[in-house]
Amino acid sequence: MTATSLFPSLSPLEAARELAPLIRASADEIDKARQLPRPLFEAMADAGLFLMAVPRDVGGSEIDYPTFVKVMEEVGKADASTAWALNQGANFGGFAARMAPHVAREIWIDTPRSVVANTPGPSAKAIVVPGGYRVTGKQPFSTGCRHASWIAAHAQIIDNGEVRLKDGKPEARYLLMPVAQVELLDTWHTRGMRGTGTHHFEVKDVFVAEERTVFPRGGPQVCGGARYKVPPTLGFAGGDAAVALGVARSCLEAFYELAGAKTPRYVQGLLRDQPLVQFTVGQAEASLRSGRAFLMESIDDLWNELTSIGAVSMERRVNMRLATTHAIRLAAQIVENIYSASGATAAFEGNLIQRHFQDIHVITQHLQGRLSHYETVGQHWMGLQIDDSRL
Repeated sequence: MTATSLFPSLSPLEAARELAPLIRASADEIDKARQLPRPLFEAMADAGLFLMAVPRDVGGSEIDYPTFVKVMEEVGKADASTAWALNQGANFGGFAARMAPHVAREIWIDTPRSVVANTPGPSAKAIVVPGGYRVTGKQPFSTGCRHASWIAAHAQIIDNGEVRLKDGKPEARYLLMPVAQVELLDTWHTRGMRGTGTHHFEVKDVFVAEERTVFPRGGPQVCGGARYKVPPTLGFAGGDAAVALGVARSCLEAFYELAGAKTPRYVQGLLRDQPLVQFTVGQAEASLRSGRAFLMESIDDLWNELTSIGAVSMERRVNMRLATTHAIRLAAQIVENIYSASGATAAFEGNLIQRHFQDIHVITQHLQGRLSHYETVGQHWMGLQIDDSRL
């Protein structure tokens, strides 16, 4: 059964909008439990949202990348943690295009409501053995691991006691194993983005067959179309940036409601009547709309180039890196300004603006929001040599 056959009348974007009220209503529970409530996760999985990047040949919906990013924005408006978990789980489904179709189907389609949780750095070790690898390591930041069916350990390959090289560099792979074969560690104790459940996990001498491994980048594409030529790091970045913009939009909407009801102490009139507040809102709307326009322009340009010539130029990659980083940073500034304009009301737990403030400042700490990306882009435009590993 494919993702589209479950909800034949709804596109992923329509499904995201339909699920938004349930996501918003679950926000307190998501935050408290530090994971997606099972009914919400199942509703999202049954709507096919976690299969958006899985190839049609395997059984997914393989939606175009610009639409994928818009889905992330819609869910981000409803709850940042839910959107982040969706972006991580759904994006990783794109690696199905680089595995044998029968193996990919076993992982993403034959396993009910399947999601693969991963980890960023190759800090585990995978020792070459007949037929595959034996994997050991403790690995951090595995978003959504509590609702995942499979875990993708990220490991360097050890062959005859030495790190194996590929193209002159240490070879690393994702090695996929059922979640029951790993130990999930309760490590995600944060103030923001609590519901992502981005815990550590530990693998102890687990065998993984060769066919259940995939290269993080540069692996051959077995099936699927242009979607799988989007550089993986940028594929994640576009979704993360859209989540940040969704948070900023939700924060503004919450503030409009507050500003129309609150009379600040020692001030005549409502909050919305204050000139500084009006200026803050005008500036926030300009920042949000311009940041979103730049993000979608860079994504559309990259997608159009991919679908016309089948490759992505360095210029498009650099522009998208700049647009994603800038969107995250703009969103954070918007939320900070709105938080300040809200006064003491926003300082309390349970206030939506407070949650947005906490969430956005965890998002900025993620690799995709690093200020050093501006430096990389500046180096490129000035003709200097750059590290293209994040492009």
